[in-house]
Amino acid sequence: MTSQAWLQLLIFAGVLTALAKPLGEFMARMYEGKPCGLDRVLGWLERGIYRIAGIDPTREMGWKGYAAAMLLFSGMGLGFLYALLRLQGSLPLNPQGLGDVSPDLAFNTATSFVSNTNWQSYSGETTMSYLSQMLGLTVQNFVSAATGMAVLAALIRGIVRRNAQTIGNFWADLTRSTVYILLPLSFVLALLLVSQGAVQNFSTYETATLLQPTKDADGKDVAEQTIAMGPAASQVAIKQLGTNGGGFFNVNAAHPLENPTPLSNFLQMLAILLIPAALCITFGSMVRDRRQGWAIYAAMMVIFLPLTIGVITAEQSGVPAAAALGIDQQASELQAGGHMEGKEVRFGIANSAIWSAATTAASNGSVNSMHDSYTPLGGLVPMWLMQLGEVVFGGVGSGLYGMLMFVIVAVFIAGLMVGRTPEYLGKKIEAYEMKMASLVILVPCVVVLVGTAIAVMGPGIEFVDPTSGETKSTLNNPGAHGFSEVLYAYTSAGNNNGSAFAGLNANTFFNNTALGLAMLASRFLLMVPVLAIAGSLARKKFTPPGDGTLPTHTPLFVVLLVGAVLLVGALTFVPSLTLGPIAEHLQMIGK
Repeated sequence: MTSQAWLQLLIFAGVLTALAKPLGEFMARMYEGKPCGLDRVLGWLERGIYRIAGIDPTREMGWKGYAAAMLLFSGMGLGFLYALLRLQGSLPLNPQGLGDVSPDLAFNTATSFVSNTNWQSYSGETTMSYLSQMLGLTVQNFVSAATGMAVLAALIRGIVRRNAQTIGNFWADLTRSTVYILLPLSFVLALLLVSQGAVQNFSTYETATLLQPTKDADGKDVAEQTIAMGPAASQVAIKQLGTNGGGFFNVNAAHPLENPTPLSNFLQMLAILLIPAALCITFGSMVRDRRQGWAIYAAMMVIFLPLTIGVITAEQSGVPAAAALGIDQQASELQAGGHMEGKEVRFGIANSAIWSAATTAASNGSVNSMHDSYTPLGGLVPMWLMQLGEVVFGGVGSGLYGMLMFVIVAVFIAGLMVGRTPEYLGKKIEAYEMKMASLVILVPCVVVLVGTAIAVMGPGIEFVDPTSGETKSTLNNPGAHGFSEVLYAYTSAGNNNGSAFAGLNANTFFNNTALGLAMLASRFLLMVPVLAIAGSLARKKFTPPGDGTLPTHTPLFVVLLVGAVLLVGALTFVPSLTLGPIAEHLQMIGK
């Protein structure tokens, strides 16, 4: 790993940490209903939404009412987005005259964006109209992210409150998350991206004459190139800040009109982790012990940084096949070196690898390079980061409430070791909390492994071509790498990430349906147990810490928490990783 790569990683981590504290403190004040500064500027918008929707923000809900409101809102969003995509061809703001989206693809896309996954089985510039991109996808980028943040706020209140029956108001949390956090940050980031050259317009697609004519896949001469236009910058901003990840263009952040410069690349990488990192500080502030938030942040960094170093090292090491041809792949400070396949020359290996780790750690899923082209071990790291449960930063809100489930497990294990009833921040952790936490941790594991097993038995890797009627393979690669492509797809959907190895043709009826169901299960079958835990903890009385209480802000607890996360990931997924990227690595080095 070159000194340049070390410097880029350290700058990224340092700037992220520096920005997390002020943003985290701001969000804590906002969720606690205290003056936060922006309420003077945007308070009218919040109050207007309440009046139009008939919401009383002071009317609190129990956990069941909160969960019902969350499911109702998400269900309505799913239905609206599905209808919008199915009727796209007859709706305005469609200068390219794109047709209606097919039923299975519309279902997959609607579930993807409502579940904050943004898995895409389509090419954005040839499938989605401007109206679908803005009114459908971008709106869900905001509200699906805000939904995750609202559930986290409810869980924190459950931890803080004593002998309470309520955990807040879903509609108020949803509105405040959108108005005071997501909208302002997205506005600023969109302006910065436009200043760097990201496109933001409603123009029809442009046609450019090639300086050097070429041939297409069928051998026909091509002298012109179509350049897609559209309101990209505004969607890119919220897709990164909301850990959504869906690209306006098919090649996502590798597209020069979506991610034009190294500065725009750095800003987008920072935006991916900014809110998840800051929410750790928000948690510490709301529970009145900032050390708790920093301990969780430290645990995330302890996992994230070594794995990021691992993927950089794997890509900068190159591949034996190229070395056998006499190609010098040794990375140096003066030349890129290493394994550059699938990466943008303007970003290089370090920025591509940091992005791949950040996007899979944060449940974001956007890419600025092709993960399918990474070395086997380089591709293993992003896959395993998702398989850890998307709790190493994770999605906005969802990552931290997922990590808090591991905190409950770690506290429970420590309690068993010393023979004492486990406690966390003055609340006893009992059988009910453990059952709910176990559901949150295990549901994605089941979805990923069962989905992959069913898919590789045939339905997911073969399809009938509707034109010719022939049975074709959905895989571009056989063997271990083909298995990795399927495993990666279900890992991405089953953890609400959205990135892909891209060697799998996912736009088939089976894959669209199966992956859509996986995304729904891994979103809402986790949110409900989290809210159940919030309600249970809120009803409990406060237990003062005693001599036998485990401190949960110390380095020892950070190690215990990291061990719990890694142990679940290792025991659950290492066997399947052995069949995919590990077997491919052994083949690559000739073992």
